[in-house]
Parts: sequence; C-alpha cells; structure tokens
Amino acid sequence: MFANKYRYVFILVLASYTYLNTVLCEVYKYFNIPIEWYVAFATITIITLLIWESSRLIEPVFKKLINRQKNKIKTLVLFFITGSLFTTLITIGLVFFVSMGLHNYSFKQTIIPLKLNLIYAWLANLLFHLLNAIKFYFTEYKTKWMEAEELKRISAQAELQLVKSQINPHFLFNNLNVLSALIMKNNEEANKFIEEFSKVYRYILNNHDKELVDIKTELEFIKPYIFLLQKRFAEGLDITIEVPEAYEKFYVIPASLQMLIENAIKHNVISKTKPLHIDVHINGNNTIVVSNNLQLRQSVDNSTQIGLANIIKRYQLVSGKNVMVKNDSADCTVALPLLTLN
Repeated sequence: MFANKYRYVFILVLASYTYLNTVLCEVYKYFNIPIEWYVAFATITIITLLIWESSRLIEPVFKKLINRQKNKIKTLVLFFITGSLFTTLITIGLVFFVSMGLHNYSFKQTIIPLKLNLIYAWLANLLFHLLNAIKFYFTEYKTKWMEAEELKRISAQAELQLVKSQINPHFLFNNLNVLSALIMKNNEEANKFIEEFSKVYRYILNNHDKELVDIKTELEFIKPYIFLLQKRFAEGLDITIEVPEAYEKFYVIPASLQMLIENAIKHNVISKTKPLHIDVHINGNNTIVVSNNLQLRQSVDNSTQIGLANIIKRYQLVSGKNVMVKNDSADCTVALPLLTLN
C-alpha cells in the first residue's frame, strides 16, 4: 500500500485537514504556541510525509516476512511497532529542530508542541497501518476467492476430461470389442471383464466432484482400469504397482494416476515385440511416481496434454505443491506429491 502512486496526494490532503482542524480548534492559541502558519503547516506535512515514507522503505522487508510466516497478524503488528518507533524518532527530531533550532524555544517551551505532534504522528501512523492491514486482508480474500474460482474451473475441466476419456466412443468401442471376443471364447472371463468395467464407471460417478481421494480408493479404481487395458493389449503392456499399505492414508487428485497411465498409452507404441512398461511406486520424498519407457508414436491426440496440465494446475491450487515431470531419451517420469488432510 505504501508504494501507491497517489500517496503524495493523500499525504497532502491529510496534512491540510489536520492543520485546518488545529486552526479551527485554536490549538496553538489555547496552548500559547507562537508559530507562523506556514511553519506549522510545513511541520505537519513533513511529519506525515516522513512517517509514510519510512513505512514505505521498510515495507519490502515485512512483505518477505509475511509471505514466509503463517501468522500474518503477528507480522503486521511487528510492522506497525517498527513504524511507530520510526514515527517517534522522526517527530522528536523534527519538533526539536523547528522549536529549538529555528525559533530558539527553551526545552520547557518545546514539551507541549512535542506532545501535540507526537499524538498526531502516532494517530497518523495507526491510520496508515490500519489501512495497510485492511488492504492486505482484502487482497488475501480476493486472491483466495479467485483461486477457488480457478480451482472450480479447472476441476470442471478435469472432470469433463475424465468423463470424455472414459466414456468416449473409442474407449467404449475398444472395450466392447474385447468383451465380444471374450463372450465367444470364455463366459467366465467375460463376466469378470464386465465386473471390472463397471468398477471403472462406479468410481467416476462416486468421485468426480471431489478435490482429493485417498491412495487406497485411487488404487481400487486403477486396478480394474489396468485389467481392461491388459485384456486389450495383452503382452504388449506391463504395469507394475508397488505402493506399501502404510501410504494408503495419503491423498492425491482424483483419477490422476489413471490420467498418467492413459498419457503413457496414448503417446507410446504398444506391441508384443515392443512392450510398454509402466511402473507406479512410492518415492522416498513422499511422492507417488508413474514412469514408463519411451517409444513414442509419430502422431498423438493432444487431449492428454490437457489432462496433465490440469493435474499440475489442480495440485498447485489445492496444495501449493508442484508436480515433477522429467523426460529423458529412455524414460518419462511424473511424480505426484502425496497430500494429507489438515
């Protein structure tokens, strides 16, 4: 706030208002303070200016502190106290300079002008910091509201992407083809396929509107999804999941693992001679990692890139944590932070 481009207009208006009030209330006459009007006005204006500018100069330090501290109020109070110390020193110095330096007042004659100016300076400093606190919390509220709206938009987009990726004609067509072949060959396998197929859609219906799901629930969705994929690709696809039970209490974005597996499948060649290996495991730094060997197709649908971008953005909005994406000549690795409910 203190760096506002209209600050000098505000300072001049406040100083003018204060001076006019002292004149109308006959403060100088009541306390028998002989002082020229222009000196009185200049003193009030300079005190107001120096109070503001001292706070402006130290504001960047407290901005850094407030970004690191969880207790914002404590930092704002410390900022106010520091400003008050500068205010006191500035006012004492300026009043003694005007009274004893310019007018040759005695120390005793200087005490009353000093008290009056200190009262004004402290009130002005309090006003400035109250306005700064109001602006800070208004900005915080506005930022959080905008982030919440952005999260709703991203979640809706991700939800649509999830539904499209699962219910699109290609997904249905491919799985119905597999089911048709199984019915002809093995009724028991066909029944198992239908059961796993229904689990995928049940998960979508139950979790599409949630911000987070626990690892256990996510894996319960991934396993039937993988079952469908392996029936389709057979020996061309190898998916390994190694998640210790102790980590099932952590949380991830809904369908994030499914999107990453889908991303690997859509972008890579899958065949018996060139199998795609996808590995899902826990990393030591509290992340769940999805990695695969790279054997890229020449042309791919860019929809999964939107899905990956959604995962990254939603993680930032929900937790403030970053999704790590690493590509080299041999592998693609994506690390999702494991989250907890506060």
